[in-house]
Amino acid sequence: MDEDPWSRRRLLGTLGTALAGAGAGCTIGSPGTSTETPAGTPTTGSATPASGSETGGSSAGSIDPDGETGTRELRDDTAESTSEVTDVYRQVVDSVAAVRADSPGERAARGTAWVFDEGTLVTNEHVVSGAESVSVWFEATGWLEASVVGTDVYSDLAVVETDGMPDSARPLPLAEREPPIGTQVIAVGNPFGLTGSISTGVVSGRNRALPAPNGFSIPDAVQTDAPVNPGNSGGPLVDMDGTVVGVVNSGGGDNIGFAISAAMVRRVVPALRSTGNYDHPYMGVRIREVTPRLAAANDLPVAKGLYVDEVIEGGPSDGVLRGTTGTELVDGQQVQTGGDVILRMGRTEINTQQTLSTFLALETSPGDTVEVTILRDGEREQALLRLGSRPDPE
Repeated sequence: MDEDPWSRRRLLGTLGTALAGAGAGCTIGSPGTSTETPAGTPTTGSATPASGSETGGSSAGSIDPDGETGTRELRDDTAESTSEVTDVYRQVVDSVAAVRADSPGERAARGTAWVFDEGTLVTNEHVVSGAESVSVWFEATGWLEASVVGTDVYSDLAVVETDGMPDSARPLPLAEREPPIGTQVIAVGNPFGLTGSISTGVVSGRNRALPAPNGFSIPDAVQTDAPVNPGNSGGPLVDMDGTVVGVVNSGGGDNIGFAISAAMVRRVVPALRSTGNYDHPYMGVRIREVTPRLAAANDLPVAKGLYVDEVIEGGPSDGVLRGTTGTELVDGQQVQTGGDVILRMGRTEINTQQTLSTFLALETSPGDTVEVTILRDGEREQALLRLGSRPDPE
């Protein structure tokens, strides 16, 4: 698969908000405490826990050492007249668990998981990465020992298993199609150790690309303005039917967060359950979107498509596609020339890196042969490309 030159820091910085991603999004205090500002209010506008005090005892709804919270009592005593959001919350909250991942010499990472099927939960890879022991917490059972059965760093998804899940922890359904922009959604999780918390918003964007290791990207991500904070990582983003439209991956700003799409979950998680890993398709090229300057340098009729800057030696595209062969001065800058321009993959028109990444991730597998329509030396051509498997992250 082609590589995305954006780093997580650069992308999220460009978006103009301090998003909490893989590193900082899941580190919280120990059970029975909540990480708070000196004024006693959890930080909501920051991507990382505040450097203020960690107060002893349990905040309302935070995990108690004995495995009890005031959440159940509050829920049972709620007046009969409830909102639609309340109904959805009641429908899904028993299927959402807190996650604790302990690593030697490091502070325990915390996040959220949700029930995928009997005995199996889904969370983020970055929540459980490198952990020696993992536990999940349900209100009805307290802490349960869990084991990691599969992880995939390139989709930031992981599967954990546990015995003794309560009967009320039923599998949550996955969305069958992309949620329309404006769909009302609810993020359910454990921000700052406050269990069973929700935040509401809408789907504010689709088909976003999030940075993954080694320059690759996580395609087809869902953007939301529902506030998500440290501890939400791995939790479900559900619509008003209680259907999972995404798995929270990163957030921290007041009006922007991201979730791994249900379509990615549907492809990746079954493989993680059965084999412990997932093979992503790989083209073995470095690409860039065609800009007006690049179009001028290569005598392209329109600034459209993806330019092949480099073909990785020995990769699937070696001998099939062509990368840069020279440069030309345009507007005082040296611009790459001679590379192929990808116009279509199969029946899908390719205009952006996000489109290509989503096509590869959701419609192809390693070993598939795909017809690629390219523009080479001003002529439209077709080439057959047999996809490989993405190399392991370093």
